[in-house]
Amino acid sequence: MLIEFSVANFRSFRERQTFQMTAAPRPGKRENVFSTNVPGDKLPDLLKVAAIYGGNASGKTNLIRALGIFSKLAAHRPEARARSLPVEPFRFDAALLNEPSVFEVHFIANGTRYQFNVSATRERIMHESLIAFPRGKEALLYVRARGEIADEYEFGGAFEGPAGIRDVWRGLTGPQSLFISQVVANSSEDLSQLRAPYAWLAQGAVVLDDGPKQLERIAEARTGEFWSGESADTWKEGISAYLQDIDVPVTSYRLEENETGRARIILTHQTRLGEADFELHEESSGTRNLIGFWLMWNLLIGSAGPSPERYGIIVVDELDASLHPEIVEHLVAKHISSGSKTQLIFTTHDTHLMSTRLLRRDQLWVADRNSDGATRLTSIHSYEGREGEDVEKRYFEGRYRGLPVRKRG
Repeated sequence: MLIEFSVANFRSFRERQTFQMTAAPRPGKRENVFSTNVPGDKLPDLLKVAAIYGGNASGKTNLIRALGIFSKLAAHRPEARARSLPVEPFRFDAALLNEPSVFEVHFIANGTRYQFNVSATRERIMHESLIAFPRGKEALLYVRARGEIADEYEFGGAFEGPAGIRDVWRGLTGPQSLFISQVVANSSEDLSQLRAPYAWLAQGAVVLDDGPKQLERIAEARTGEFWSGESADTWKEGISAYLQDIDVPVTSYRLEENETGRARIILTHQTRLGEADFELHEESSGTRNLIGFWLMWNLLIGSAGPSPERYGIIVVDELDASLHPEIVEHLVAKHISSGSKTQLIFTTHDTHLMSTRLLRRDQLWVADRNSDGATRLTSIHSYEGREGEDVEKRYFEGRYRGLPVRKRG
């Protein structure tokens, strides 16, 4: 579960900007939040959904990319030929070009709250640290920082592993590798302290920073994975029912092989005049996006239905691409009512969601670009207002910034 995320000196982010999934203390729309239930840790409720608005080139996509940095760093493997790390400094300030990009995330994994910090240039990791909060009490696990000759480490009293094996882990950690990745990859099962936070960093979020294209690719590439085993019928029935629920007249969804042995995804449409089959590539971009989103969403909430034990995050850039506003509203409402403690974060230009009163004010964020070209992130909750007001009207009045400035004439 994501609590809070901060980023600085990354693409359009200059100064530190913070994005939060903590719920403001108010009684309204309780179905939009869930309690963390972390033993001994008094934490606010967390939001199930957050929508990020803003003009084109305001930095919305860069926030999505920043949220995906942890899994990319965790997956980065050293090679004989060095590759650049997936970071990029803020280009408009010459003083920052050689400075590291900085990321900080607060999250909950396996019933414990953690804080992970990492800063990196394209060439190497400059700083990395992990703090745990067992029963709400801060406990440093480790700090790694670049020294003049070699990386320097500090281990907290709660860190597992004897000094000898710590030296081995340090020796295995190259300049472009995360220390936590090397510990998990090169430790026995009984040394499990870092496995839960590492799993969250590496796989806790499905980040689609090229949303529409990735959703289409997921629809085409991953369908076959769900068409075998005991749950195949559940998947087939579920996706057909889902499409019919949003007025896409698909009565069946199946996999076939053509004469060359290539698998084809076939959707049967039902109209008043009868039935007709279409291959997936013949469907509209919107329908393919919907199928891709449904597959990923069900992986998180569970194909057999929502489970309160499943925690995960779906992060999508331009969720509304090629979709009708009422379908976007339906997807968001379905996530809120799913009963799952998964979180959905997405960018959108669909201001219809602002006027539906489906979301709380603290679930609406605005990205805005200042005169230096730097992105500012602001929650609409930080502005004066009340629940139930016409947020869409106020947005177009410029109350929250985040609107493109058009030249007249």
